[in-house]
Amino acid sequence: MFYRAILLFLACVLGCNYEYSIMGSKTEVVEKEVTVTETEIIEIVTIEEVPVYIYDTGLVYSDDIWVESFVQPTGNDGVDIIWVIDFSGSMNGDYDRLMAGIEAMMNALPKTNWRLNIVSTDADNAAVEEQFPLVPGDTIDDAKALYNSVSGGNREDGFEAVHDYIEDNAYASTWLRDDASLLVVFVSDEDDQSIQDMISLDDFIDWYAIQRETVFLSSIVNLEPVDSSCNTSAHNVGERYIDATNYFSGIIVDICSDDWSTGVADATKQVEPYEEWTLNYIPIEDSIRIFYDGVVNSGWVYDSTTNVVDFTGNMPESGVLVEISYLRQ
Repeated sequence: MFYRAILLFLACVLGCNYEYSIMGSKTEVVEKEVTVTETEIIEIVTIEEVPVYIYDTGLVYSDDIWVESFVQPTGNDGVDIIWVIDFSGSMNGDYDRLMAGIEAMMNALPKTNWRLNIVSTDADNAAVEEQFPLVPGDTIDDAKALYNSVSGGNREDGFEAVHDYIEDNAYASTWLRDDASLLVVFVSDEDDQSIQDMISLDDFIDWYAIQRETVFLSSIVNLEPVDSSCNTSAHNVGERYIDATNYFSGIIVDICSDDWSTGVADATKQVEPYEEWTLNYIPIEDSIRIFYDGVVNSGWVYDSTTNVVDFTGNMPESGVLVEISYLRQ
């Protein structure tokens, strides 16, 4: 989730209701003086992405104000998911973690309206793969059967593979839906080695971005040695996969970690509309304000027992930037 130093916080001296509005993003340096009710002056200065709120009472709150934000995913028309998996020999030891990751995704997905398929990072095999996707109601045993039926291969050109599967594979068009969101998950212990249509990173990004109205990307790959759980630095960092995933603000999982399931579950959250949001801190309840695309909104309910904001009374539409701001206790 992303945090933005974005509030113009208007507070009364003696316990009046909190009122504030959106100012800008955390990457901006904001200096603003505002005149409010009863000639109170409040100055807000953002320094090194840390908001500092200076009240006319002389009190300074640099740590208590918190903002949490997300963009509501486009998931109402379903989601199509393609796991693009490296089947080369060096991946043989990853089978258990791979199956646990796929199971975690299946469990985290909505109960309806999703499809999940598996192809190889070998573009030649991906172009002719004809496996029926997993659908709601399928189990991890079905996932294992699907995986075992996929044509593997030793090539490790994941960008090329998903491109050829979507563009050139006639079977893919029988289950992929133009009106659904699209999530691609790359899994490889080598970097992408595409050398045909997807030669450059920009080639892939430009192509993938126009496949659907809403696209998501995640990667389970080798990280830089300083960030990796591997015992050795002699591994091939998935730089192209990482760069592409970061471009689409996706989730990156360390392939060397013992358990991929948490990261995979986080990747799944990208495609589901949020009906609720668990806050990171305990708020002063009366200070909570929620903005949809910069406009203060109502209809939500805060549950202090679970520290959750429930949006079901006024669900944000797809693509709406939701910002939840509050004073921390």
